[in-house]
This record gives sequence, C-alpha cells and structure tokens, in this order.
Amino acid sequence: MAAGKAYSFRANRAHLRRRRIRAVIPEKTDQAANRRNKGSRGGRPLAHDTELYRDRNTVGRCINKIKEWRGLATRYDKTPVGYLARLHLRGAVIWLRSLT
Repeated sequence: MAAGKAYSFRANRAHLRRRRIRAVIPEKTDQAANRRNKGSRGGRPLAHDTELYRDRNTVGRCINKIKEWRGLATRYDKTPVGYLARLHLRGAVIWLRSLT
C-alpha cells in the first residue's frame, strides 16, 4: 500500500502487517528524530521503496485529471455502465490531449 506520510503511524503499519500488505509509507521526520533520540531502544528505521512511492504521485495526478469532470467526481450517473462509459470517454480525452 502506497500512502502519504500522514498515514505513517504505528497502528496503521501493524494493521497492514497483520494482513500481509507491504507498506510503502515513508517515515515522518519527527518520528525519525524521536526514534534516533531513543538510541538502541528506538528500533530500526522503517524501510520503504522510494521508486514505488514516487510512482504514487503519477497515479494521484491521473485520478485528479479524471475528477476534473464533475460528473465523475460526484457520481451523477445512475448505473455502473453509464459511469464506466464516462470514465472511458475521459480516459480517451486525457490520452488525446497528451498527444499534442
């Protein structure tokens, strides 16, 4: 699970570990400083994949481009088929704009 630093707290990480989900959440700077201040009792630094965390930005930007269409962001469509049709249309528009 790739999440922002706001989700870097002990209970969240424990929940992910119980479900065997690998967390890609960097450690907050204040948490790292607190851990270092504790010395050997502070535990080891949290590991995360930096490249995967950066890819999270790309996905977030794509979702924001999709949400620019108010109908998609607020789910005006009554049926899943109508929503999926708008989603495909928005994807095509984004792709066509990327060609220029």
